[in-house]
Amino acid sequence: MHRSPEGAGPLTAAWPAISDPQQLVETLDDARDRLARAWSTPPATLPGELAAAARADLSTSWPRPLARHFRRYHATGERMPYEQRVRDLQARLTRAAVMAWAGSESGTPDSSDGGWLDEVADGVYLLCELSTWAWVAHDDAHEASGAVLPDTDRPYLDLGAGEIAAQLAWIDLLLGDALDQQVPGLRARMRLETRRRAVDPFLERLDWHWLGLDGDVHNWNPWIHGNLLTAALLMEPDRERRARIVARVIEGLDRYLAWLPADGAVDEGFSYWWDGAGRCLEALELLEQASGGRLVADVPVLRSTLAFPRRLHLGGAFFVNAGDGAARAKDSIVWEVLLPWARRFGDAATAAHAEAMAAAAPAAPPSSAGIHRVLRRLATRAASAPHNAPAPADGWDRIDSAQIAVARASGVAASLKGGHNGEHHNHLDLGSVIVAVDGVPLVVDAGQPTYTAETFGPNRYRARAMQSLWHSTPAPGGLMQGIGSRYTARGAHAASAAASRESLELAGAYDLPAGSSWLRSLTVDPDGRVEVIDEWEIPGGTAETTCVHLLLAGTVERHDGGARVSPRGIPGTGGGRSLRLHWPSGAAAQFEDWELEDPLLAAVWGERLTRLTLDAGTDARSHGRLRVSMEAQP
Repeated sequence: MHRSPEGAGPLTAAWPAISDPQQLVETLDDARDRLARAWSTPPATLPGELAAAARADLSTSWPRPLARHFRRYHATGERMPYEQRVRDLQARLTRAAVMAWAGSESGTPDSSDGGWLDEVADGVYLLCELSTWAWVAHDDAHEASGAVLPDTDRPYLDLGAGEIAAQLAWIDLLLGDALDQQVPGLRARMRLETRRRAVDPFLERLDWHWLGLDGDVHNWNPWIHGNLLTAALLMEPDRERRARIVARVIEGLDRYLAWLPADGAVDEGFSYWWDGAGRCLEALELLEQASGGRLVADVPVLRSTLAFPRRLHLGGAFFVNAGDGAARAKDSIVWEVLLPWARRFGDAATAAHAEAMAAAAPAAPPSSAGIHRVLRRLATRAASAPHNAPAPADGWDRIDSAQIAVARASGVAASLKGGHNGEHHNHLDLGSVIVAVDGVPLVVDAGQPTYTAETFGPNRYRARAMQSLWHSTPAPGGLMQGIGSRYTARGAHAASAAASRESLELAGAYDLPAGSSWLRSLTVDPDGRVEVIDEWEIPGGTAETTCVHLLLAGTVERHDGGARVSPRGIPGTGGGRSLRLHWPSGAAAQFEDWELEDPLLAAVWGERLTRLTLDAGTDARSHGRLRVSMEAQP
């Protein structure tokens, strides 16, 4: 936590002037004009795939989220029938807005039909006509009244509502004057709906869980606050009201930054870092631009959090993942967000890594990334030259607050995760091991499945992807890990000249008898040889035999006393070295295929994952030791 003795967060401590309402009003007086100048020049050319997709949109009907799609969530638990249509609508609108902003050189449709501005107007109008901007899984009308459709008199302010508000705000900035001329009244409607559905609920209510007032701070905080900041700076004409909104946003971002530990890690993992700390960086950069450089967030924890993605990099598009995070970085990530911050703080390693990742990314992120991230990529990519990311130095990188250790040696990377099972987006994954060869994970954490009504409800851990039994974790007596923050791991590490080791005490992750111990150690030798060693003492023993699970990706070839795992079958990986696994002859091995029908999981891992279960046998119910060794092979 990073609060001053007076209780102020880091931003309030750095910006004492914001406590004076009139001074903040004056600081923001020219905010929209400054941002308009910054975005006054569109790129000379647009990426071909973006322009082609926009032109293809013109021959299809707009996505239409209907009552049947909204109701389906309450009937079957499926979120995507409604939410995906809203996202598709927004993505099409983003493409049209970028085309209209770029002008006729990018392939304007028949001007007699209104050109790209009419396409933009149609999308804006459809968003304004939606009964709710909230995602169906978040809207609370059903909870409040039993209704299976939204209550238009009680707008719910969530991630979805914030995203639409910010999208309309950017369109207002880039195309508002042109829309006023071509579709008089539409701009006023955009501002009315944004005020009614997003800004007013923000100012009028303090019971939004994502505000963090109860101490539970998570990625919704900077994501929504950042979008509200955008709406206020770009759409709010009343200077006092604008300053009031911004002051509330700063208070909210302060709570988030005060919550971040000194090492800048987040318990939500790599993927959610981009929709948490990454969103906070975007908001603070926007605030700096809007204030003419008078509100500059030189906050120490920002320096630390910048390095978090780099420290989890396994290679290529893969990162150490945990909880509801995917192992493969999404194309929607805009790595350029990190560059000005890394340069400001003198973090050359993070800047070089971000430049290299940006150079390898698509010319434009998918339109579903949101209009600001699309604009950001288009504005900065032309100035970016390809770089080679420096290979992470061999050795251990320990992120203490998240209890994550990553070791790298001779092209092999391995990680061990601790923490507790009350973390945000938790998957009961204490002690989980990941092993990658040449940047491709072969001993894996499955990651995020498609969200449904059960994902964040009481039945969350019925899903296979959330269970410790389907992670690379132990199962003492066949037990699954316990649910909640009282189920924890305790860590310790030691190093030698010949090898380095990270150890976790995992007995606290399970409902085991008092006095039990389960020590899991991960060793990575300088030549890249990996060992996972489990040692346990359980007073009185267990009713069932003890197992150790390893979740494998790619193609698994089984041998006596071992297996060979190759990356073949993992999308986008091609060939590469394999991982050879060895275990004691006394451990009975069983392989079980997990056929991946979930599209999110299949996109990362291919058709299947394979669970290797090593049964320690009846003689090891009260105590035992099991060692699995792994080494890369051609």
